[in-house]
This record gives sequence, structure tokens and C-alpha cells, in this order.
Amino acid sequence: MNKKTIRDIDVNGKKVFIRVDFNVPMDENQNITNDKRIRATLPTLNYLLDHNAALILACHVGRPKGERVPELSVKPIVKRLSELLGKDVKYAEDCIGEPAKKAAAALKPGEVLLLENLRYHNEETKNDPKFAKELASLADIAVDDAFGVSHRAHASNVGIAKYIEVVSGFLVEKEIKFIGQALAAPKHPFVAIIGGAKVSDKIGVISNMIEKVDTIIIGGGMAYTFLKSEGYNIGTSLCEDDKLDLAKELLAKAKAKSVKVILPVDIMIADKFAADANHKVVAADKIEDGWMGLDCGPETAKINAEALKNAKTIVWNGPMGVFEFDAFAKGTEAVAKAVADSDAISIVGGGDSIAALKKTGLSDKISHISTGGGATLEFLEGKTMPGIEAIANR
Repeated sequence: MNKKTIRDIDVNGKKVFIRVDFNVPMDENQNITNDKRIRATLPTLNYLLDHNAALILACHVGRPKGERVPELSVKPIVKRLSELLGKDVKYAEDCIGEPAKKAAAALKPGEVLLLENLRYHNEETKNDPKFAKELASLADIAVDDAFGVSHRAHASNVGIAKYIEVVSGFLVEKEIKFIGQALAAPKHPFVAIIGGAKVSDKIGVISNMIEKVDTIIIGGGMAYTFLKSEGYNIGTSLCEDDKLDLAKELLAKAKAKSVKVILPVDIMIADKFAADANHKVVAADKIEDGWMGLDCGPETAKINAEALKNAKTIVWNGPMGVFEFDAFAKGTEAVAKAVADSDAISIVGGGDSIAALKKTGLSDKISHISTGGGATLEFLEGKTMPGIEAIANR
């Protein structure tokens, strides 16, 4: 994907509209509890400021559904961004209309303005052309640095491209480079690790990965649906009974493509879903009635690590067990360590995998940690990403 980036354009003295993903968590007093998403855009913002641009930032917070919900205002973000940039960020009480026009018109190079929540207007998510045109009228050029909404065709990332040129910021560029490259021309051996609770959430990813990888490791709650489809007794483990045929089909598809599928051979089972549950390791075909699998066992962890040792490309999405409980975090920790120790180009996506990585302190050993959530999943599924399509080609 040869998309234009901020390096390809002259922004000197220009007004630049930047779609960012500042949908950050806040407590009941509107204090930001995690500013990672804001920090992630700083390289893009600082680059544009260093090149004498005036920055008009737009984002959404939560789901106000077209209402002005005070708890979902961007005001706390204005304060935090001012601290991070070391300069006063200006605020417009709306993203279109007089407040936005006035504030944008008065903005000088080197200054930063944050518009109020885009989703105070339903037209944003409906990709309304009139709304998109109003956003475009504020600036000379647009930058998309919000990978988290790339799978959505909204006015601020897709509609706006009809009126002004859109280029990518450094965050989106990195996502395209790593995930796009891994899917289009991966280095082999290519191993995918797919975990998490439900097969239904990851059908598309597993199916698409079978077309591309040499090995696929399946863990987490979804593994029990696959084990049951193979005729194993899984006790009270999580299972999607309506997906058993699908699990069978995916395994058959992998076999037909000569893709190795690694399912757990031993399981850490518990007598209840709790941090202090009684637990023990059993073979995957020896789960007792009334017990549930909450993590893979040590033998599986070894097999997984072995499969990752010589990999050249690794994509990891979803934990191997209930890693929030220390007793059931070992399978996920073993994967995190194996991915970190490998020489592969490693891509990790999904909130749980990222949280698990953070817990192990190995985040800096990963080539690319995706910021996308739902967008990452759809990219891995090989779906068309409207937000990326809207970025101008080189």
C-alpha cells in the first residue's frame, strides 16, 4: 500500500486538519486514567509543529449518539495535551459551525486547536457529505492518524477526502507498514497466535490466516470449542456449541492447506471461575465433569514456544487463558516471552494481548503493538479498510 504520508507534503504555514484517536478512558471526575493514545500521536503532532503548521485536531470520545453529553467532552484532553506538548492547546466548543470556523480562522502556525467531540453530531458516523465538507473547510489539508477508526467510513476520515487531500500520520503509516506487509508479503515461517474467549469474534481472522501462515496456535476460551469439535469432553469450559461445525471446517481447511494447527495438549483446569479456585493440570482429553479449562498447561506452553522459536513473522491476537488471574496467566506469559525472544517481525493486537504483554514487561521487545482494537481485527481479516482507502496514493 503506497499511501502518502505527512513527509510527502509541504505543510509550512498551512492549516492541517488531523483526525486523531483520543478516545481515552476517564474516571467519574473526568480525570484521564490512561493517556497512551494521546502520547502515541505526539511524533505526528510535533513533526507538523516543527514544520510550521497550524493544527486543527478532531476526535471522538465515547458514544454520545448525537447529543451533547458533558461527561464526554474533550475538555480534559485539551488540558492533558497542553501538558504533553508544552504549549496551550486551544478549544472550540463545537467541531463545525461558528465556534469551529472562528477558532480555525484565528489559528496561527505553531498553534494547536482541539475541536469538541465529533460524535456530538450523528452526521459524523453517518458519513454525511455536508458535515464532511464543513470539517474540510477549516483546513488546507487533512491527516489521518486514527487507525482505531480505519475500519469505519465516517465523515472525518473518509467523507472529508472528497473535499481535501488526506495523507497519513506516523501512527497510521506504521500500522499499514507492519500489518499490511505481514499480510501481503510475510517472511516465513509465519506463525499466528489466536486466543481470546470466542471463536465467533475471530472466525474471519483464523480463516484469513490459514491462507497465509505456516502454523496457527489456538488458545484461550475458544480452544475448547475446537477441542469439543474433535470429540473431547471439556467439562464446564467455555464453548460455543453453535460453532462446532465451523471449528471442524476451519481445522479441515488448515489441513487441506498444510497449515499446522496447535491446540492445547494439556490444560490448567479449575473448579470455578475465580482467582482462588482449586486448580490442577490434566491432559486435554481428561477434563473432568464440573471442571473448566482456564489456561493451557506447561506442556502446551513448551510446544507453543518451540513453534515460535524460528518464526520470521508472528501475529498475536488474544490471550491463552484468564491472564487476569495470576494462577491462570502462565500460558499467556510463556507466549509473550517466546514472542519477545524471537527474531521475528512481531505484531501484537487486541487489548487483552497488549495488557498481558504489559504485565510481563516485554512490550519493548515487540516490533509493533497495534493501537486498533476492532480495526486491527478487520485488517487481519483482510477486509477493506475505508479509512486507509481514503488516504491519497503516492
